[in-house]
Amino acid sequence: MDCNRCDEEAVMHAAYSGAHLCADHFRESVEKRVRRRVRRDDLVPHYATPETPQTWVIGLSGGKDSVVLTRILHDTFAEDPRIELVGLTIHEGIEGYRDKSVEACVELCEDLEIRHELVSYEDEFGVRMDDVVEDDPENMAACAYCGVFRRDLLSKYAEELEADLLLTGHNLDDEAQTALMNVLEGDVEQMAKHFDASLGPLSEREEQDEFVPRAKPLRDVPEKEVALYAHVNDLPAHITECPHASEAYRGEIQQLLYDLEENHPGTRHSILSGYEELATIAAEKYAGDDGAELQDCAECGSTTTRDVCRKCSLLEALV
Repeated sequence: MDCNRCDEEAVMHAAYSGAHLCADHFRESVEKRVRRRVRRDDLVPHYATPETPQTWVIGLSGGKDSVVLTRILHDTFAEDPRIELVGLTIHEGIEGYRDKSVEACVELCEDLEIRHELVSYEDEFGVRMDDVVEDDPENMAACAYCGVFRRDLLSKYAEELEADLLLTGHNLDDEAQTALMNVLEGDVEQMAKHFDASLGPLSEREEQDEFVPRAKPLRDVPEKEVALYAHVNDLPAHITECPHASEAYRGEIQQLLYDLEENHPGTRHSILSGYEELATIAAEKYAGDDGAELQDCAECGSTTTRDVCRKCSLLEALV
């Protein structure tokens, strides 16, 4: 099948749009969607200048999503002195898995000539995920521990690096899954929090001085297209699932969306589009509602709604 835009052979077919695209036009399509999301979410503020540049910290895991995001943002802003990119990699301590992806991160940052920072659970918390999974004092899925530790380090180092923005490589599938989970759970307040945390345009979010704002510029691109982009550009992405991945409920939602998308192309786009509108309405409803009072964790000093933050509680259980 030929590309819809030229006579070259197509490398992909998007059932949701009917498009057949060659490698060059496929690259262009992905990059256009990411750059459009950057504009729609107001990620480059009007007051950014070469003299007062914005620091964007990218959560760079070495997987396809974060690698593709880093490459596109670099290509977009390499000649723009208003934006400085920093790759932040977190080593969880998973033997045979994270070491290879760290190598991918180092290679990518060296190729793109951007700053790279590496931190680890072992250095920061004195634990490794392999040991956490073996002990499991809270009888939880590995992802429950890892998610808490990862979010803590992303937030901590985004602040230490004086980031103006923290970016993650969540793709369309990731965000559609989260959207559907929140809808099925009837969690309207969580939708509002999602809007203010990472979903809404920066100019429309409720200000949260305690945290570095987050953004997900890759969220309009399906997962398979992210993987294909990494392949056609020969990017050093480590495309292997974590051996401890075990989010049972999200896995069910993921399979449900696969089936729906197969039978009804465009389902993921429709879910996320409608969810964004619902999240906007929810954010307006809860605007000014501070909810639980924020305070400093008695153990580590991080911002939390508890006397002792969730990270410190889990670390204490692991001792």
